[in-house]
Amino acid sequence: MDAQDFRRLGYQLVDWIADYREGLERLPVMSRVQPGEIRAAFPDHPPQHGGRMDQALAALERDVLPGITHWNHPSFFAYFPSNTSYSSILGDLAASGLGVQGMSWQTSPAATEVEEVVMDWLRQMVGLSPAFTGVIHDTASTATFTALLCAREKASGFAQDGEGLQSGEAPLVVYASDQGHSSIEKAALLAGFGRSFLRLVPTDENHAIRIDLLQAAIEKDLDIGLRPCALVAAVGTTGTTALDPVAAMADLAEQHGLWLHVDAALAGTAMVLPECRWMWAGVERADSLVFNPHKWMGVGFDLSAYYVRDPQHLIRVMSTNPSYLRTAQDGQVSNFRDWHIQLGRRFRALKLWFYLMDVGVEGLQARLRRDLENAQWLKEQVDATPDWERLAPVPLQTVCLRHLAPGLDETALATHNLAIARRINEGGKAYLTPSILKGTQMLRVSIGAESTERRHVEQLWTALQLASQSG
Repeated sequence: MDAQDFRRLGYQLVDWIADYREGLERLPVMSRVQPGEIRAAFPDHPPQHGGRMDQALAALERDVLPGITHWNHPSFFAYFPSNTSYSSILGDLAASGLGVQGMSWQTSPAATEVEEVVMDWLRQMVGLSPAFTGVIHDTASTATFTALLCAREKASGFAQDGEGLQSGEAPLVVYASDQGHSSIEKAALLAGFGRSFLRLVPTDENHAIRIDLLQAAIEKDLDIGLRPCALVAAVGTTGTTALDPVAAMADLAEQHGLWLHVDAALAGTAMVLPECRWMWAGVERADSLVFNPHKWMGVGFDLSAYYVRDPQHLIRVMSTNPSYLRTAQDGQVSNFRDWHIQLGRRFRALKLWFYLMDVGVEGLQARLRRDLENAQWLKEQVDATPDWERLAPVPLQTVCLRHLAPGLDETALATHNLAIARRINEGGKAYLTPSILKGTQMLRVSIGAESTERRHVEQLWTALQLASQSG
């Protein structure tokens, strides 16, 4: 492919993406293909001769598109919003075109310095103080893993410089809500804490961690000679967007010398609205926090914002600094390879920059308020309708509900609500997630696609009521 072919095919692909986006509402939200169906459309062997990009673009429409579940569809209510704005797509295109490898400042100074700028913009947007310094990670999972590695090394006096976790010291313990994200468990396991030393603390009626039980767990571990190490506060749990009491957890962290990490993967975006910042009151006392602009905000996957109060501690934990990576500018600049697990880095900051330049703070705030209002509208419908039950508060944009068909026990109710979800999802007009909350089967409606308007939420509510009467 030469520059002329690139222009021709590139214009064609941009047109295809724009047509796809404009026609999203006509497509079934969830892919309807069967396992193996997409794979069967492709040859068993790689092409021996090139020059087939025209064929590839044709196959994109014919063979790939049927296997796509449309996360940007206005009636996508499953999992979490994962918005990829047009401006973010252009940022990704520019980053790919430049082909930057941004592992150090010297390898492309702009990659580092644009990231410093936009991460500070983002800090200001969510109301964090200048005490926090940010870096882009791929996902919240790796950011939480990094946080627990930092917590481990703080508690162990940098045991990694010697015998590590083989030193024979008393085991370190991590604490989190039983409603916390599965990435917390994975991070604790991969960081070497061991499943036996991860405490998933029960939650209250609002599904937030119980501070009394957390304090009791810490004191019990101290009494038996263990070493409490880290607390993970969930601001906006995956299941219900429950809000752990960050300030009270910060009190315990300070009392016992523990690392406090805040996981606000989805909810962090809400803090762009000043009226939502009460949800993470006390966050300034955290050691680290993460949220995902690649969710509700509008920046295409993947881009997580990880903030720390002590970047030098992070660098000491994460850096190996071999001679072949050292440069003359190292003492004057940030080398972001030392701020996370990966050595190689894409120029992710470009898509965040493009996105913020496109929508602005006020534009983003308007959309977030729209989504919060739509969630409150659905909450009100559920609360006002007989035989429907809401299972959790609605502080953000997720509504957890179920249909209480008369005369059914809990087992039959679970089957009934799973059938409602299946009818909605297989019908193609909307897509939501069935989930289980403390043993109760529920339907989870996550509102926040960029193109979702009130009429789409109204249509979902009508479809839910119709689906509850079928079968």
